Amino acid sequence: MTDMTEAPTNPILKKLPLIIIGVVAVLGAFFLRDYLTFEALAENRESLLGFRDNNYLLTVVVFIAAYVVIVAFSLPGATIATLTGGFLFATFPGALFNMTAATIGATAIFLAARWGFGESLGKKLESSEGAVKKIKDGIDENQWSMLFLIRLVPAVPFFLANLIPSFLEVPLHRFVISTFLGIIPGSVVYTSVGAGLGEVFARGETPNLGIIFEPQIIFPIIGLCVLAALPIAINALRGKKGL
Repeated sequence: MTDMTEAPTNPILKKLPLIIIGVVAVLGAFFLRDYLTFEALAENRESLLGFRDNNYLLTVVVFIAAYVVIVAFSLPGATIATLTGGFLFATFPGALFNMTAATIGATAIFLAARWGFGESLGKKLESSEGAVKKIKDGIDENQWSMLFLIRLVPAVPFFLANLIPSFLEVPLHRFVISTFLGIIPGSVVYTSVGAGLGEVFARGETPNLGIIFEPQIIFPIIGLCVLAALPIAINALRGKKGL
């Protein structure tokens, strides 16, 4: 007899969260592209500061909630949201608010992708053979290092950094911890840029969003990447010696 306590899961239902995210992302890219911009922030800065001064805790809650929605649904404006966090709350606690919201939003995508595709894809990779199996095993042996690397390398899109772990059976706690800690460098840099927007607005200029590639910033990040990759290199060398 069939165990009635384990009803078959509708595959469409499992993919529904990702479908919703995709639809909202497309609609958001079309309808919100003119609202989540630096120009919109500049035009509304006085109103935002006034609301913050009169409703600080409410502003924090609304800001974090809005940032979570932006990240969770891959809406345009994540960088602007980070700048706004610095503009409204200074580098600290602005960076903490930004990292918290980004981590929550990233976790939502991670769970949606895992529920929709990750479990089945992970099982297929685990049961595969040859090169695919070796790659999967190599990633499993270096999960912490790989997770930190995809967060630290600026060239890896944030959305992809949320999806890739969901397909590789990464435990939720590892994903959350590596996301929160891995985005610290970038979050602090852009939050500090946002904290200085008052002077930028006064001069009628736009912020330098390429600051993360300045030598004094990118070199320390590269150093962190090297440290994260070191265990991978050591394991690879040990594997070759064992052959």
